[in-house]
Amino acid sequence: MPNITVELLAGRTIEQRRAFAAAVADQAVDILGARRQDVRMVFSEITPDIVANGGVLASEDDSRAGVVAALADGS
Repeated sequence: MPNITVELLAGRTIEQRRAFAAAVADQAVDILGARRQDVRMVFSEITPDIVANGGVLASEDDSRAGVVAALADGS
């Protein structure tokens, strides 16, 4: 039984999580030979102030400002 943990910046829609879960489950079935009903995923939402990339908080990284703003706006 594959147990998959997914960490995402907060703001993804239920539709996005649903589509992602379906796609990952499809691949687990195809690649791992798992039964679809045995593929478990847990989504953990994180905020940009508790994750850093390259030593810079996502909330303070100008190169990620558009992504962070879009998630905050629900876009």
